[in-house]
Amino acid sequence: MVQKSKPPAAAKEPQRRGEPKRRGRPRAYEPEIALGKALDLFRKQGFAATSLDDLSAATGMNRPSLYGAFGDKRELYIKSYQRYREDARASMVEIFRQEMPVRQRLERIYAAALNIYLSGETGPRGCFTVVTAASEAVGDPEIRAMVLEGLTDLDKAFASCFRRAKEKGELPDSADPAVLAQLASATIHTIAIRSRARVPRKELEEIVKGAIDVMVGAKSS
Repeated sequence: MVQKSKPPAAAKEPQRRGEPKRRGRPRAYEPEIALGKALDLFRKQGFAATSLDDLSAATGMNRPSLYGAFGDKRELYIKSYQRYREDARASMVEIFRQEMPVRQRLERIYAAALNIYLSGETGPRGCFTVVTAASEAVGDPEIRAMVLEGLTDLDKAFASCFRRAKEKGELPDSADPAVLAQLASATIHTIAIRSRARVPRKELEEIVKGAIDVMVGAKSS
């Protein structure tokens, strides 16, 4: 019996010179999750101390994927800052809108702020605006504009609170809502910095209580 010869195996097509080397399917990722990881890293380390390798490790994305999804490191930093501001605004917007006594409103605002500033798996991270974005604002006009916008918006929100309180008779006629708003914002800034320095929450709450007493009067016993 004559054995049938096997057909010759198909020769592999040689890779043409200059063609990009084929790679496997890129790793799937969720943009919002990756952005959250980048935000966490920037809050912890700041802009200058965070490398592309750090961002790649944190997000699980290689450099080309990071660039394709978010742009360069600066663009990713700005997107992270925008995300931080949106999250912070969402955590406080209802407190500013709801009807309640001014002291209670301030207590709830500062409690929400401390929850943000003291969060972090490796320790308190403070406020993105105060701790890291303010440093980058010195040399970057776009980031500076974002920081100034955030500070102004906070002043306006507090001023609106104090105007309403004054109209309801919770504050004396001599009270200046704009000045009180700046004091309220300054208190936000100081607890943000102290949070980053790991001052215990109890001490920060005492600072908040004293500031509120100055702004709206000591709580009657």
